[in-house]
Amino acid sequence: LSLLTPYLRCPSSAPTKTRFVAAGVPRKSFTHVMSTTPGASLTPVTVALDWTPNTNHAGFYVALSHGLYAAAGLAVTLRPPAHDASAGLTPAKQVTTGIADFGVGPSEAVVAVATADTDPSARLVAVATLCQAHMSSICCLASSGITRPRELEGKSYGSYVAKFENAIVRRMVIGDGGDADKVEFRTLVSSAEAESGESHAKGTVVETHLETGLADAAWIYTHWQGVMSSRSGRTLNHFSSTDYAIPHGYSPILHATRGTAESTTARAFLKSTAEGYKIASADPAAAVAALRECGHPSLADVGFVTASAESIKGCFLDDEGRWGRMDQ
Repeated sequence: LSLLTPYLRCPSSAPTKTRFVAAGVPRKSFTHVMSTTPGASLTPVTVALDWTPNTNHAGFYVALSHGLYAAAGLAVTLRPPAHDASAGLTPAKQVTTGIADFGVGPSEAVVAVATADTDPSARLVAVATLCQAHMSSICCLASSGITRPRELEGKSYGSYVAKFENAIVRRMVIGDGGDADKVEFRTLVSSAEAESGESHAKGTVVETHLETGLADAAWIYTHWQGVMSSRSGRTLNHFSSTDYAIPHGYSPILHATRGTAESTTARAFLKSTAEGYKIASADPAAAVAALRECGHPSLADVGFVTASAESIKGCFLDDEGRWGRMDQ
């Protein structure tokens, strides 16, 4: 919190809009990097995203589109997980191995690294939360008849194989009076394993896994995959971990190593990012425009992206209008 406090109340500026280029990056990766004026000296910053570009990430893309990062002397790259440079690693692993400066992911990622046999200098700290509200849930197709965790007995859960994910789901089932040993945990087919990378192309596991029978339930962000499903005529049942004896954890968060988090570069990055999220909160249309500039296929439906941006706009800032604060 001490890292964020001096930087989250600054007035917004509006530098000239900067174009995106993808020099040296395969087009299918949808990585955003800043174009620069010849002779300009900008400090590179790489952010490893946790999923396809979506409204969770709106503030980053607004800061890029509005030139806030460039004005702060930063050349920021936003890297989705399907990008070749991600090397099949989670955002947390990309940060600890030094191929990304910041990562986006659940708060458990910080705990997972801390409990692993990791060089202390490579351990992570939670730098900021992207949203103030709990935005994720376990979902099932309404047609499955599953309405609560204990009804996952005899069913399958599609797992991203995060370190604590399956344990959390098991605890939800137990907290609801069910037998977690009767739940089958299946690994979701990742973009690295699937020839088409379909989940990452479509931005949803509902269509690629639940509707195809690869899993009966999966963890999603309700304002993204939930809104996407609703607009497609799919009815989902949701249950939140916080309703079943799981302590609150901010998700997603921005994390980094302590050395990076305490750097002057991080301070400049956080200041610009906070301004981007303030704009996204006040002007969802600006967030939609900034996101869609990256050209990812899951953003093609402007009506969907707008609906998602509207659903999340009130979750970016706390009651005092500050972004990133973690007080619980």
